[in-house]
Amino acid sequence: MEVMGRQIIAELWDCNEAILNDINLIEKIFVEAALKAGAEIREVVFHQFAPQGISGVVIIAESHLTIHSFPEHGYASIDVYTCGNKVDPLIAVDHIAKSLDAKTNEVLEIPRGRGPIKPKTPMSELPEKAER
Repeated sequence: MEVMGRQIIAELWDCNEAILNDINLIEKIFVEAALKAGAEIREVVFHQFAPQGISGVVIIAESHLTIHSFPEHGYASIDVYTCGNKVDPLIAVDHIAKSLDAKTNEVLEIPRGRGPIKPKTPMSELPEKAER
C-alpha cells in the first residue's frame, strides 16, 4: 500500500548549546531545511523560553517541521512530517542535524497512512489510568 506521508523523528544530542538557544538562528536553519527539502512554507512560529530553550514550527504546504530544544542538555527533539512524494524529509533532518552541530543522532522514519497501527501492547492490556 502506498503511504500518505513520511514522518521523521530525530533525537539530536551533543549539539552546540549556543545555537540551541538562538531563536533567530534556529528559525533560519528550519526555514532553510524546509526549502532544501523542496517544501512550500506557509507559516513560521518560534518561541524562546526563559531561562533557555526554544520550541518552534514551520508549517509547510506538505505538513510541518518542529523543534523543542534543551540547550542545558545539548539536545534537540525534531519532527519532520511530509505528505506526498514532492518533499524529502530526510534532506530537512540532515540539514538540521548538521546545522546544530549534532555529534549524536538517532532517526526513526514512520510511514503514515498505511492503515491500522498494530500496537506492541494491545489497548486491552494497558494499565488503567490512575485515579487523581
